[in-house]
This record gives sequence, C-alpha cells and structure tokens, in this order.
Amino acid sequence: MYVGSFVLGAQFPGQGQGEALHRAVRSAEVAEEAGLDSVWLAEHHFVPYGTCPSAVTLAALLLGRTRRIRVGTAVSVLPTAHPVALGEQAALLHLTSGGRFTLGVGRGGPWVDLEVFGKGLDAYEHGFPESLDLLLRWLREPAVAACGERFSFREVPVVPRPAEALTDAPGPEVVVACTSPATVRLAAERGLPMLLGMHAGDEEKAEMVALWRRCARAAGRPPEEIADAGHVAAGVCQLADRRQDAVETLLKAMPGWLKQGLDAHVTVDGRRRVMRDPHAYTELLCGLHPVGTPRLAGDRLAATAERTGISRFALLVEGSGDLAATEETLRRLGAEVLPGLR
Repeated sequence: MYVGSFVLGAQFPGQGQGEALHRAVRSAEVAEEAGLDSVWLAEHHFVPYGTCPSAVTLAALLLGRTRRIRVGTAVSVLPTAHPVALGEQAALLHLTSGGRFTLGVGRGGPWVDLEVFGKGLDAYEHGFPESLDLLLRWLREPAVAACGERFSFREVPVVPRPAEALTDAPGPEVVVACTSPATVRLAAERGLPMLLGMHAGDEEKAEMVALWRRCARAAGRPPEEIADAGHVAAGVCQLADRRQDAVETLLKAMPGWLKQGLDAHVTVDGRRRVMRDPHAYTELLCGLHPVGTPRLAGDRLAATAERTGISRFALLVEGSGDLAATEETLRRLGAEVLPGLR
C-alpha cells in the first residue's frame, strides 16, 4: 500500500493566497520528511478552492526541493491545455527527476476557464478522448503527427523523448481522473490507472474498479496489466488522540472554505449548478475517510484497500487550514499509521 498527500493549496476565509501556497509547498516537503510515498497536486483557475493554477509548474518546484518522494498532478486539466505542450512538460519532469513524476489528467468542469483559454465548451464535452490519445502518443513515440477534429499538424520529432534516458521507466506514468462510467471505460481501454474522487465511498469505488477491469479485459489489455493497475483514491485525513477532536477540527474549518471556494466557480454557458451543503459534505467526508486516531486511520485505509483493490491513496491533510496542524497530521501519518500498513 502506498500513501501520499493531496495538495490543493486551499485558501481558507481570512487567509491570503500566498499563505495558501506556502502551506502547500511546506506540506509537500514535510510529506517527504515523514516518509510518505507521494504528493498529488491539484489545479484550479480563478477560485480560492485551490490557488495552484498549474500543477506541472508546482510539481517542477517540488521535484527540485525533494529527493525521494513521487510528485503527481491531480489533475492537469486537458481541455484547457494543448496535449503536446503538456506532454513536453511531463517528459521534461520525468527525465530530470529520475522518473519521480506522475501525470494525472482529467476533463475538469464546464467552467469559465474554457472561455478564458479559448478552448470552448466542445473541448470539455467531446474533446477529451482525442486530447488524451495525442498526449499518450507524444509520451510513447519518437515522432508524432496529428489529423483530428481538434489537432492537426505535420510530423514532428518528440524532444526530449521520455523513453530514452531511463530504460527501466519507459515514460511518465499517466493516470486519469474518473467520475463517470464513460471515463472509466476510456481509461480502461488504454490501460491507464484511475484517480477516484474523495466523494465516493468504498462501495462506489469497488464498482468503478470492477467496471475498469471488465472494460480492460474486453479491450484486450494484458492480464498482468489489469492485475497490477495502481488505482489511486483521494480522501481526507485528520489525526488526533480522539476521533471527536479530529472531526471538530474539520467541521470548524472546512465548511467555510468549501462555501467560499465552490461558490466562486462560474460556468462557461450559464448552466445551473447544484451545490452540496458544505457542513453536510464535511460530515460525509469525515465518515468516509481516515479522520480520527492513528489506529482508526490505519484500519480505514486497510479496509478500503481490501474492499476495493485500490493500492494508492492521496490524502488531503490541509483541512484544518492551519500549517502547524497540517504538519502534525503528516508527521503522525508517517510515524503512527504507515508502519502498520506496510
């Protein structure tokens, strides 16, 4: 089992954006010190829900500041990026970090981002498969040309080639954020592991893993690839000597951040949005994830792994909004939870 932190760079009410980003960077450094396996970086535009607009840029900084831990994007939003540009950045980080970079990609949402970056709603609704396939070709082939609905260009060489310098790591790992059966099938047909959201419980995660396996088999993926797929589950973690204290910490801080952050999202086409109740959503997350004592946290993670077959976790530990509390949870996670899981 592999446990990492999930970093949003969340801006809590009353905090500045610089404070949120400082906590994001420092928490990643502490995650390595505490012995965690990975750091996963979220990407958002124009909202205080998450203040990092470029997960690959922050990944580059953190790969330079660390020596052992894996750094991944969770996720880089393909509909607002050119897949070749993203592929070049991923190859660069893969080679210069010694293979420690994972590229997580996703569709994102129907937000005003699509208007600002000039991609349009169609990129979100229909363009993801074409973008994903072009990205994968860039990461696996020596030269690439395109002749599709959204991308068309003559053959050009891939520089740098991610497969050349590291013979034991043919290219950066790619994972796909999956929230619907259609995206699960898309990932499975390409043999790509899934990143599953923190809103889903064990039963829903298990169903998505089972669907992924059925679709991967139907697509003719190798049995060993299906068996060894390293799916990732996002969650929330807050540790304390009593479960009640951990829950109260999150209930005091997270609803205000969720309301401020989620309310700031603007749709590109004016479609109506149905928002979760922030307090109820925080309570749901506390019930689903390792929030409580270190022993409870270990039991929860082990139970989820057994029920779902998921082997990797990306845990949001900044839910208190406080850097000292975030660091404490990371250190206790490394010292009091991980030894029992390994």
